[in-house]
Amino acid sequence: MVVPVKYDNRKNAWIFLKPLTTDLWLTTGAFFIYTVFVIWVLEHGINKAFRGKFSQQVGMIFYFSFSTLVFAHKERIISNFARFVMIIWVFVVLILTSSYTASLTSMLTVQQLQPTITYISDLKKNGDYVGYQSGSFVYGLAQSMGIDSSKLRPYDNVEEFHQALSKGSRNGGVSAVIDEIPYMKLLLAKYCTKYMMVGPTHRTAGFGFVFPKGSPLVPDISRAILNVTEGDKMEAIDREWFGQQVSCQEQGTTTSESLTLDSFKGLFMIAGVASAIAFLVFFIIFLYEHRNIITSECSVSQKISAMAVEFDKEKDISSRGSKKIDF
Repeated sequence: MVVPVKYDNRKNAWIFLKPLTTDLWLTTGAFFIYTVFVIWVLEHGINKAFRGKFSQQVGMIFYFSFSTLVFAHKERIISNFARFVMIIWVFVVLILTSSYTASLTSMLTVQQLQPTITYISDLKKNGDYVGYQSGSFVYGLAQSMGIDSSKLRPYDNVEEFHQALSKGSRNGGVSAVIDEIPYMKLLLAKYCTKYMMVGPTHRTAGFGFVFPKGSPLVPDISRAILNVTEGDKMEAIDREWFGQQVSCQEQGTTTSESLTLDSFKGLFMIAGVASAIAFLVFFIIFLYEHRNIITSECSVSQKISAMAVEFDKEKDISSRGSKKIDF
């Protein structure tokens, strides 16, 4: 299917959100909060910057997480576990910001062309007219795809296709043209900056040559057809007749797609595993250091309360030889 193209509106006020898909934005935000929560747990007992009133600590969590994008923190990281988590997360942020910047730059600077119609279902929903070549089997094929016969308009050549597409459905023309790929390539070779080929390619039974039963020409003709279609000859024909269209399309229809979550699953997995390992090791050490509470004869609720009190206590690590550094 060939449809007219439209120039995208790069003055969109929300274009800065387009470089990343919605699921990638949500995943990134969730990992920001998850990572800084782990760092807060690791730093809470030994770092004054992560202590204070509950509201202040919540504010610190959000501030510390999202400010990682734009500047280095004045808050000092003391725990080695927290440093390990932070190094991994800064690496992830570096990759994300670099990819975001490259994608946004492409969207703002590269001239992009977008199709006016993408799927046949859009044509049926809008009640648009569709063009096809007069006398072609495409008429029956279009009906089998659910297009009403009253919405099909026949045309004889590439110029009539061009005129009908230029007018549009609302002005006596069509919104799309459906035909065999070679004919569509002829149209695009001449008007490559005005139209583009979209949608899936629908396979048909193709063409055949009929011979009398037992004809000795059958194996020779079959072999000759295979040599053309499966060899270099077909590529040479295509390049000779449609090579200009290919280069023109490459110049005129450059697009920049949004980055998807699939491209960064590995990064998020590394960050998530690193944070989980650091948190687990810290938790095991914490339980070991306070094993006397666990083995006491108190009730479960009392044990949990005692452990929470111990976690919230401010600890002095100067005796361990640790040294504060600016991250």
